[in-house]
Amino acid sequence: MSWQCLTFHIHYGIELIKTTFFMATQTTKTAKLDIRLSMATKDTLSRAATAAHSSLSQFVLESALSRAEEMLVDRRSFNLDAEQWALFMEALDAPDRTLPRVNKLFKQQSVFENE
Repeated sequence: MSWQCLTFHIHYGIELIKTTFFMATQTTKTAKLDIRLSMATKDTLSRAATAAHSSLSQFVLESALSRAEEMLVDRRSFNLDAEQWALFMEALDAPDRTLPRVNKLFKQQSVFENE
């Protein structure tokens, strides 16, 4: 059994609320990842895993997954202060701009359409 961490970023007005839930999940592990590392690096990871009361594999997996999620969250969400939020909302609420070149492009027949 493993634990899955679900983090929700909820926008409440201009305030961002972060809520985290932990759920027990049962997953079948079929993929394998092999890495090469120095003995010193392995020793450091082993000592850290022992300190965390975890196996080396579980410690490395959880650490790598946590770092991966940190990297990816930057690509899924962004934080704005009150002034930036107001400007962002203003831009979203603004009327559409007419772009003549785009309109011309949409009027042309697609290369994927039959002639």
